[in-house]
Amino acid sequence: MEASLREGQDRFMNYRESGVDIDAGDAWIEAIKGALRRRKGELPESGGIGGFCGLHSIGGGRSIAACTDGVGTKLLLGEALGEYRGLGQDLVAMSVNDLVTCGASPLFFLDYIACDKLDAAMAGEIIEGVIDGCAESRCALLGGETAELPGLYPPGGFDLAGFAVGIVDNERIIDGSGIREGDSIIGLKSSGLHSNGYSLTRRALTEDGLRLALVARPDELGGETLGEALIRPTRIYVRQALAAVAETAAFSVRGMAHVTGGGLAANIDRLMPEGLSARIDYDAWDRPGIFALLRRAGVEEAEMRRVFNLGIGFVFIVPEEASDSLTGFLRGLDEAPATIGRAVNTGR
Repeated sequence: MEASLREGQDRFMNYRESGVDIDAGDAWIEAIKGALRRRKGELPESGGIGGFCGLHSIGGGRSIAACTDGVGTKLLLGEALGEYRGLGQDLVAMSVNDLVTCGASPLFFLDYIACDKLDAAMAGEIIEGVIDGCAESRCALLGGETAELPGLYPPGGFDLAGFAVGIVDNERIIDGSGIREGDSIIGLKSSGLHSNGYSLTRRALTEDGLRLALVARPDELGGETLGEALIRPTRIYVRQALAAVAETAAFSVRGMAHVTGGGLAANIDRLMPEGLSARIDYDAWDRPGIFALLRRAGVEEAEMRRVFNLGIGFVFIVPEEASDSLTGFLRGLDEAPATIGRAVNTGR
């Protein structure tokens, strides 16, 4: 029985076999960059793409920051549980957490709900969650669009997209260019999976792998049901990030990263200047039980590191000498920060 299960796990316990190809996504970003290079001069100059958010100068020493994101296949879980409010917070969190990495303060948010046929009760719960997220982020919900698209979505099917806009003084933009070898990487805890890796998670835990019911209470979750652990909303880090950036003289924040698809190291490396990369100590913090459960389901450690946040949802990169000061400051904000790694020379 165990041998048979392992053989099945070997076939699907990775993100690509679950339907999501991270490498193909990275290649697509490079293709977009290439298209922009080929048509340089046809659009107003702006910051490059591929980071956590885009920047566009508006004069007067300030820039607009903007980004967009969705909730992914976590929507299927919300549908299965009949719980939609947290998905609204997820939608806001995925964008504002990206936005704040450059030091921008969120200004406003827009939502887009597409569905086969409008379910006002369901959409109302989602909007309540969006308002929750906007309130926590101190940004206005400026508007949005609800599109009924019969025939495009299956009955009951829907999708969400969110758009966040913020503003930042040009002299205070944080883009990672100041990161130096030996800088410390400080992590803030996630609330679980957040909104990434659910295609692999479903297959590993509820479908072909462990085949657990959402009401199951596996030992790894400490009495919580699987559904409760998976539906928990994405944390919002706007308050913590902007508070730390405001203390520039004390902490000299050189980079911030929102840990989304691609895992810890890949998201941090998006910030790193050429010749540097993130070296992560994966034993430096306690992981939420959901990741132990995924490991038991057959997802290997290397794949876990490539797909999931593993319990760290947001990171700061600061000079080593500022590490203790920043962690003490974050504890004062009721966080439990951990020094999880440092910037190292890759020899390139």
